[in-house]
Amino acid sequence: MKTITVAAAIIMNDKNELLLVRKKNTCVFMQVGGKLEPNEAPEIAIQREILEEIGSTCDIKQYLGRYETATANEPDHQLISHLFVVELHQQPEIAAEIAEMKWIDLHEESILLAPLTTEVVIPWCLKQ
Repeated sequence: MKTITVAAAIIMNDKNELLLVRKKNTCVFMQVGGKLEPNEAPEIAIQREILEEIGSTCDIKQYLGRYETATANEPDHQLISHLFVVELHQQPEIAAEIAEMKWIDLHEESILLAPLTTEVVIPWCLKQ
């Protein structure tokens, strides 16, 4: 099976809501983040992706690890995610390939969420 390796961010606000984005021409909401460039460290990739996708610089607060899940939009691929807890320096704004951005309650059930979000991110956030 083909794999896609990404860096992904857990971004929470002071209301304990999780920031998710939906890329253009897709219907699934997911973490801010994206594919690593060749020879790019995940720590560099997540900062680059956050700046590209939501226009903010950030601090990495914690590296949660490497997770494998199904992909949200690429059938027959396995997703390998380097997951980071991140704090933004600016208010996020849609940029690059992002079509929509929203802060969701951790018990949200009315929108389509990526496997990484439902299987790893939300369970981790609920334990905090």
